[in-house]
Amino acid sequence: MITYELCLLLRVMPKPELVSALKRTANTIFLKGGIIRKLESLGTKDIPNKTSSHGSVHNKASYFILEFNAPPRYLHDISEEYGRDVDIIRRRIYKKQEDEVPACTLDEEIQPPPYRKGVQDLITQARQLDKPKFKYNSGLDYYPFQK
Repeated sequence: MITYELCLLLRVMPKPELVSALKRTANTIFLKGGIIRKLESLGTKDIPNKTSSHGSVHNKASYFILEFNAPPRYLHDISEEYGRDVDIIRRRIYKKQEDEVPACTLDEEIQPPPYRKGVQDLITQARQLDKPKFKYNSGLDYYPFQK
């Protein structure tokens, strides 16, 4: 299964109600065959813009990020069910990008700059941008295009 991130904005409410809203969101994922990997609370903050949801205007929200695995065919159903929940102001589901492990380039970085491949590439690019210069040893004693 593919790993997804669910960004939730929940309306500001007391802690017991907040816990029950999070349980509802988690149960929705479980019922669709998903597995929750991580739940992270980012706290209660002001929303950058006023947001209207389910007939009320919100200026603050509780931010949560859920990392979960689920079959792709059920994502639309999960998002649709969250759209009907009155406690959820906003929800977005993103496919999580896998972090690339950078290759070790210590051998290259120890070399002096003129011998590094990146520096050599920059030098070749700069040489391509040079303007053609007049060659004085072309058979003429003077530059013919002077004014």
